[in-house]
Amino acid sequence: MDLIRIIIAILLPPLGVFLQVGFGGAFWLNILLTLLGYIPGIVHAVWIIAKR
Repeated sequence: MDLIRIIIAILLPPLGVFLQVGFGGAFWLNILLTLLGYIPGIVHAVWIIAKR
């Protein structure tokens, strides 16, 4: 299941984080990072998924 979440995180980083943690602080941080730059959003999403 983590592999699917990582693939989703590469395509749509906030969705990958949402599937992992819901509407927590990490989700909103990821939206901000994705808006500031797509790559930081991907890195953060993969980090959140791999950490849990």
